[in-house]
Amino acid sequence: MRIVVIGAGLGGLALARRLRREGFDVGVVERDASAEARFQGYRIGLEPDGLAALRGCLTERLLPLLDAVAGEMTGAGRAVDPQLNLLAELPPRYEGLLFDRAVLRHLLLAGIEDIVTFDRHLTGYREHADGVVLTYADGSTETADLVVGADGMGSTVRRQLLPDVEVRDLGRYGGIGRTPLTERFADLVPGWSTMVSAPDVQLMLGKMPFRRSPRAAAAELAPEVALPDTPSYLRWVMLLPPDRAELGAHLADDQDGGLAVLRSIAAGWHPDLVALLAEADRANSGVGPLRLGDPVEPWETGRVTLLGDAGHPVPPGGAGAALAFLDAADLTNALVAARDGGTTRTAALAGYEQRMCARGAESRAQALAVFQMFDAARSAS
Repeated sequence: MRIVVIGAGLGGLALARRLRREGFDVGVVERDASAEARFQGYRIGLEPDGLAALRGCLTERLLPLLDAVAGEMTGAGRAVDPQLNLLAELPPRYEGLLFDRAVLRHLLLAGIEDIVTFDRHLTGYREHADGVVLTYADGSTETADLVVGADGMGSTVRRQLLPDVEVRDLGRYGGIGRTPLTERFADLVPGWSTMVSAPDVQLMLGKMPFRRSPRAAAAELAPEVALPDTPSYLRWVMLLPPDRAELGAHLADDQDGGLAVLRSIAAGWHPDLVALLAEADRANSGVGPLRLGDPVEPWETGRVTLLGDAGHPVPPGGAGAALAFLDAADLTNALVAARDGGTTRTAALAGYEQRMCARGAESRAQALAVFQMFDAARSAS
């Protein structure tokens, strides 16, 4: 059975690794020109289930490197005002292990580069009784027995498979970025998180503290793996006030303009916070819209299915990476069961899709709760 995975993000790569290990004929198609073609996002937190699913798609050789590039963040959080005066202590919380998305993507690519094709843009597919014909922007085609859309919130696969599921703007814009974690900024986040609470705006701060430099760790533990030379950093998120929403719409593709707006909002804040935004990594910071996908319900099972954000499109706060790893494990197990005669392929896929949609519904509710908590804190300031 030939399986084509559309999307070489975390979920698509995790699935491809598992399928290849199980002996399936699998290929991955990615529209980006390379793994470094664009910004890949910030840190993710994986609690035990998500971490186990991630570890399960890696070889034993790569597990020490995975552990080396993780970070850990525990302890009490806090809320402060813009001058860093303490407003409240937040209960201690364990976020599991932390990973940087770009570093993790490179690690997941290691050893399967030969089955990943970059710079190939899917434009559509035609499903037949005996296969699926995929069409690409360069006019080429290929045939698969099964197609997995792992191409993110804006999934080309989902738009054709489930055209009634839309991704909608929430009418709000957020600034997000990262700043190298120098000694000056380390004390801004003594525990798991710090919320800077000001009238009409909240700034959320969190660390990505690598246990070891990713590139140096790879050179020692797995020299064949090339990891980005990403330093530890402080990740920050600012929800723009409602009166800046119209402005935000013009800044989504203007990193410098977006950073200038964020800096103007925080101009009178504590010098350390002003410096945090002033020293932001320009290439990895900016302003963008907050979006939410419609709920995804199980559909008539065929030869095309979904995984990760393509199957449960939610904004940050919904544990999307962890769900993608769980989807990858679940889908692989379903396909193995069908191959080995434990069930039919249609029944196996239908069961997976029902479970995936249930996970997505829970994730969507979690993401909405985070957004509403963020917005409520802003309104109360």
